[in-house]
Amino acid sequence: MKIAIASDHAGFRLKAALIPHLVSLGHEIADVGTDTPDKSVDYPDFAAKASREILAGRAVRAIVVCGSGVGACIAANKIPGIRAGLCHDTYSAHQGVEHDDMNVLCLGARIIGEALAFEITSAFLAAGFSGEERHRRRLDKITALEKGI
Repeated sequence: MKIAIASDHAGFRLKAALIPHLVSLGHEIADVGTDTPDKSVDYPDFAAKASREILAGRAVRAIVVCGSGVGACIAANKIPGIRAGLCHDTYSAHQGVEHDDMNVLCLGARIIGEALAFEITSAFLAAGFSGEERHRRRLDKITALEKGI
């Protein structure tokens, strides 16, 4: 699966650790920044870059890492068509995809360690949307909210 990945300076080290893990699982990675932990950057810029990779069809899903994961999640969810979830456990990561068709996983580098991040991303990427009528109905309501209906 083609995965876009991004972080701000606070999430850089966890993002850098995730990339070889994701490659080892057979995924193709598009790293859209940042490229250093040494320069402060703004998480909305990188959440948007990763999200736009999905909308452009260059990635199927994305992972965005910032200090807490909260800011990146808020920013990504401002983009119509993006369904980002902040997950610090494996259940939320797979259930978010299965029920909510989550396409962006947000992680907090100051909240979780590498081993748990590996488990969470694996659960996120292994899950598929169920397509059940009740879940499609709820997604239609989310789409209506995005359109201001």
